[in-house]
Amino acid sequence: MPGPLDGLRILDFTWALAGPYGSMILTDLGAEVYKVEHVDTNERHRGAGPYVHGVSTYFFSVNRGKKSVTLDLKHPDAVQIIKDLVDPASGGIDVLTENFRPGAMARLGLGYEDLSAVNPRLIYASTSGFGHTGPYQHRPAVDVIVQGMGGVMSITGHPGGPPARPGYSIGDMAGGMYTAIGVLAAMHERETSGLGQHVDVAMLDAQVALLENAVVRAANTDEVPGPIGTRHPLVTPFQAFPTLDGWMVIAGVKDWQLFCAKIERDDLLHDERFQTNPDRTDHHADLEPILNEAFKKRTTAEWEAELEGVCIAAPMNTLPEIINDPHIQARGMIAELPVATSRQKGQKTIKVSGSPVHLSRTPIHLNRGASAIGQHTREALELIGRSAEEIDGLAEAGVVSLDEGGPQ
Repeated sequence: MPGPLDGLRILDFTWALAGPYGSMILTDLGAEVYKVEHVDTNERHRGAGPYVHGVSTYFFSVNRGKKSVTLDLKHPDAVQIIKDLVDPASGGIDVLTENFRPGAMARLGLGYEDLSAVNPRLIYASTSGFGHTGPYQHRPAVDVIVQGMGGVMSITGHPGGPPARPGYSIGDMAGGMYTAIGVLAAMHERETSGLGQHVDVAMLDAQVALLENAVVRAANTDEVPGPIGTRHPLVTPFQAFPTLDGWMVIAGVKDWQLFCAKIERDDLLHDERFQTNPDRTDHHADLEPILNEAFKKRTTAEWEAELEGVCIAAPMNTLPEIINDPHIQARGMIAELPVATSRQKGQKTIKVSGSPVHLSRTPIHLNRGASAIGQHTREALELIGRSAEEIDGLAEAGVVSLDEGGPQ
């Protein structure tokens, strides 16, 4: 069964993490994505390690299923190839994605104004650190920069400790997610207007959007949110606690009296500091060490069973534990994909996280890993009517590079 975006053709100029993550979402949903890479790219240029089976796992994890096309974008013939691909009379590209600094694509003659003149229906999606407008638009940015400037690190970590960065690149990935949402919205609108548009997503904007209640509290009250560890600013107990064999997380208490009985601390029932949720939140510094000691007396699994129906409790998993969790396995959230560069040496695979989108009629099927460099250059050029002789000539001139080492 084809994916829900079957028939959508995307030309992807993204690199690093933010842009590729957004175009990966569209790839997973069934779009045909041609990823443009430089003619001189090798596997080490593609991204960081660890390198497994000779490929960058960093690159592989966010470029699965995309087709690789290599071009020298500074060459006039390459610019014309892009315009031919975008032209609805030849290549029929629906969407272009890029995450260069604002102005970089325009300097190549491939900006939104340039390409929308060729195809007025083109959706041109740009992901950048600060967007294509505003006083910061030309500043460089990576994940930690937008997390720092966006206020995320000011509320992450433990009270009194240094600022902390979340354990994964939410600055990059949020920008990619909002880009995918923007593309889908523009596609829907195009059905009415018949026109494409420029989708402009800033990674910094995405961080502000995800701050939700913290922004509301800071903008409308005298409170300045700060780091509070794993707990919740309004609900107590709502955090991670140590157990006899690890850690567990608790999200609120339905029945305080029963909860106190379960942890064998009936004395807390008569402590005026802990009578209501607001009381417990106001006195969390007094309550937390008491609960820490109580939970250390049993294992995580024992507490999970004991507290069922009293509060929401769950284990705090390590990465190996969640990867091997039976529920995660049943939901298809760990996919094993083939490595293109080993296709003549016996098939090797790399495991990646799956797609969280589950559709009843047009399910997502992850079955292709990252392509070999230039593996689909010939296919893309044939799409716009270039002959075999022309393609070979472009390769000899260094405008493109070809990978002819196995099945396409």
